[in-house]
Amino acid sequence: MKKLLFLSLFVLSLASCSSDDNNAAEVNGVAFATTSLNLTATETPVVINFAAPTSSAGSLTVTYTENAVAEGTDYATVPAAAAKTIVVPFEKNVSSVSFTFKKLKEAVEGQVKNVVFTISSNTINAILGENKTVQVNFNETAYTGGILSADVGGPNQPNQVYLDLSSGTSVAVNRGAWDFGFSTGTDFRVVINGSLKMAVKKLETSDITLTQTINADVSVGAGTTASSNGYVDNPTGILAGAGAGIGTAIAEVSATDADNKVYLVNMGFAVGTAVPTAGSVIVDGDSRGWKKVRILRNGTGYKIQYADLASTTFTEKTITKEAAYNFTFFSLTSGNTVSVEPQKAKWDLNFTVFTNYLNTGSEVTYGYSDFIVSNMKGGTQVYQVLVTADVTYAGFTKAKVVEANFTPSATDQRIIGANWRNGGGPSTLPSIRTDRFYVVKDAAGNYYKVKFLAMSNEAGIRGHVTLESAILK
Repeated sequence: MKKLLFLSLFVLSLASCSSDDNNAAEVNGVAFATTSLNLTATETPVVINFAAPTSSAGSLTVTYTENAVAEGTDYATVPAAAAKTIVVPFEKNVSSVSFTFKKLKEAVEGQVKNVVFTISSNTINAILGENKTVQVNFNETAYTGGILSADVGGPNQPNQVYLDLSSGTSVAVNRGAWDFGFSTGTDFRVVINGSLKMAVKKLETSDITLTQTINADVSVGAGTTASSNGYVDNPTGILAGAGAGIGTAIAEVSATDADNKVYLVNMGFAVGTAVPTAGSVIVDGDSRGWKKVRILRNGTGYKIQYADLASTTFTEKTITKEAAYNFTFFSLTSGNTVSVEPQKAKWDLNFTVFTNYLNTGSEVTYGYSDFIVSNMKGGTQVYQVLVTADVTYAGFTKAKVVEANFTPSATDQRIIGANWRNGGGPSTLPSIRTDRFYVVKDAAGNYYKVKFLAMSNEAGIRGHVTLESAILK
């Protein structure tokens, strides 16, 4: 680059100067050593080259523009900037000069942060070379931690919140926005929306034009339906399985159309709107009624057929697998695919209403509020740590991580589940359990410790979760 700069300046000097060698020698050029810099260190020199050693001392004036950063907050320079300008002094007989870029705040995953510097003038009348600008880029790094919120929207808990620890960001989606999730893996599996307490029962027919009647035992009401009935998805999150209560409630979609039966679908409950007393929740609204549904393969994707129970016709839609996501989601209400989960590498924990199993002497389906599942399918791993005199959240470091403790989270998304809170009782409200915290390893290999601080806001209204995370190094 420097040789090319010298050559271009040499041609310029021939075109503009006489045979007076002294005048030709006075011509100089100036340019940044490179057009871009990626910041890997806290302090980085930004080098400016001269085409020839400077004939006198002087200074360069550098201006800049910012993208998603602010001087003094995200970065500083030496010499210090003033009014979007840096004055860089230089001595006589030097071939380069530099100023220092000091990174004060990292760019976390998903952020694009940079500063573009431009040489605007100099005191020795040097010609600006081709590299008159340089873009200084903040490399993405994992969020180091802090206080985070997972706002599920209050005591009706209308939102499913997807939290990404490595960026410190979350995405909230109304839990009534979808009905079915179509697996994007090599399998052909379909999940139902357990946050609405949906349930399904397979019929013996593959003819969706036949009218159907309500079968009242297809329910996930609290403690009313045995898990062995297989009306709901296995809450572990494991999709594959054979037999009632194992894997998805809808059988794997067969390549043979005739083998794909019609399902009677209890659509569950709309998101509640009633206002409970402080500290309580009302997650269920009105019944959403019933549908009949049949699902087929369509090449590498799916077809869904659906209708009201009494209808002799049906609607059919095709659904494509999106490999970047765990599922492609579909809404019967809109008749379209909808955006729900972030990409599978972009979230770790999901805060949601959840259909779980509860053992009351026999295992039954049960609806939980304030539930947390991990992104098992995307590679997130998690385990619980109980606080003792020797094991504390503050003192827990990466050296204390036990890799073998992550193993159960590979086959169960409920390691946190409802274990982070007390359930309350006849005369007590639910509360945070302060005797435990969690270790989370994301798909990129970052380790975090996570503890929960609150499940209500300052007014005591549920559905406002606060937690603390810190990266382990």
